[in-house]
Amino acid sequence: MSTIFSKIASGEIPSYKVAADGDYYAFLDINPIAKGHTLVIPRKEVDYLFDLDDKTLSGLWLFAQKAAKAIQAVIPCKRVGVAVLGLEVPHAHIHLIPLSSEADVDFKKPKLKLEKEELESIAKAIAAKWESKT
Repeated sequence: MSTIFSKIASGEIPSYKVAADGDYYAFLDINPIAKGHTLVIPRKEVDYLFDLDDKTLSGLWLFAQKAAKAIQAVIPCKRVGVAVLGLEVPHAHIHLIPLSSEADVDFKKPKLKLEKEELESIAKAIAAKWESKT
């Protein structure tokens, strides 16, 4: 059985793709806590981040690092924060969240309601920065 994230990475479910390669996929969270909030996943379907094999885990973090740099180049922020929760979807993933303060990483606050056009614009801008760095 495929998770929703596997279906997103395979293109079965549409997403606002930020970056992708043969092993990893990054896309905007459609219920973001900040503009540019991105999810980074391995294409390999493993429930828990720390159950990934060494090669996949290290590759995921390197991929996330490139995505974070592209996000930071596009979204005004002091840093790109990282959160690993993994309780909602049984597929290892990393949240990359543009931050101006530590309070910006609060998953209990109301999610932003962004229009499709704005999500598309953000995803395209981040993807363009990704492409220019790879």
